[in-house]
Amino acid sequence: MIRTLIADDHAVVLKGLKQVLSHTPDIVVAAEASTGQQVLDVVRNKPVDVVVLDISMPDGNGLDVLRTLKRERPTLPVVVLSMHSEEQYGVLVLKAGASGYLTKESAPDQLIAAIRKVIMGGKYISPALAEKLAFDLESDPDTPPHERLSAREYQVLGLIAIGKTVGEIAQSLGLSAKTISTYRSRILEKMKMQKNAELTHYAVRQGLVDTMKFKAPTPTKRP
Repeated sequence: MIRTLIADDHAVVLKGLKQVLSHTPDIVVAAEASTGQQVLDVVRNKPVDVVVLDISMPDGNGLDVLRTLKRERPTLPVVVLSMHSEEQYGVLVLKAGASGYLTKESAPDQLIAAIRKVIMGGKYISPALAEKLAFDLESDPDTPPHERLSAREYQVLGLIAIGKTVGEIAQSLGLSAKTISTYRSRILEKMKMQKNAELTHYAVRQGLVDTMKFKAPTPTKRP
């Protein structure tokens, strides 16, 4: 049996996921979580084989949860299930370590297929995301600038876009101000911009601030 942890902050979604997976002979819902911290607690204390993770969690950025999972359990496959389109976050979450990406509009059999594929060490992406990846390889210069960022750089971009200072970002992420300044410099370089106002304008224009929760996680010890 494939022991699955399903994580979403909406009870209705959790119920629906559980119902879908209950009809499969080889998959069992071993645990549920509605916050990022609960996801980490379950993985640290209970054996699970795969995680189905919502990218928007109420206590922080789902990318942070994904990054922590991959750091602590690098071989644990994570399938990201999101309300956002593949064009917005598909490439980003794959770069962050996800084994698959599905939108919540996907058919139930796609989720089942994704779980079965990633548990065997494969990657699961929808035809739409596969097409996007292929297109990006052919026309890399036209790739949206924010898709060239790492997961951490993307998060720092979001915090800058909502008006956080370097010091505030450093405190909220548990990093030094120097490290955040380095991230900021990399972001500006990759996106070919020169100041925070340009980053903010870009994030708003692209709808990144409105569509993603950039709430910072609880501060942690500095590395």
